[in-house]
Amino acid sequence: MISTLRTTLQRPMHVLSRISNLRETKSFHCSGTLLKESKVWSLGKINHIALVTPNLDKSTALYRDVLGGKVSNKQPLPEHGVTTVFVELGDTKIELLHPLGEKSPIQSFLDKNKSGGMHHICIEVDDIYKAMEDLKDKNIRLLNQEAKIGAHGKPVVFLHPKDCDGVLVELEQA
Repeated sequence: MISTLRTTLQRPMHVLSRISNLRETKSFHCSGTLLKESKVWSLGKINHIALVTPNLDKSTALYRDVLGGKVSNKQPLPEHGVTTVFVELGDTKIELLHPLGEKSPIQSFLDKNKSGGMHHICIEVDDIYKAMEDLKDKNIRLLNQEAKIGAHGKPVVFLHPKDCDGVLVELEQA
């Protein structure tokens, strides 16, 4: 008993946290071996759909003046290399993206798509760190190995489009 307790206490805190926070555990057999599948995170709602635009002012005017949408002010995000404007659509949003700076990750997208277009979808998750760990274990490539703070002030991570049916997926902490 004391030996088991000593071993448990010597485990790193993130391992103990992962073990104690399992919500649902399923067991099944595969080739005679008992396997356990655990669900430690879950998807939420679509937070936003991001569109790259060559002219942020023109796109903002379209959604605000022509379509009557509620739009945010421009928000430069130098750490992401973009300027954003959000269009409110009830419980979801459209994110208008425009390159910021010479090393903007969306400039190559705009170079290939002169008129702009859909760039990514953002889905909320209840635990981004557990999601990242689980997805890595399932061989889903993350475009950044550490979560970054996104436009809403919450941690975000992008998943490689080749692992997500050709779609760039952003996960955001709910």
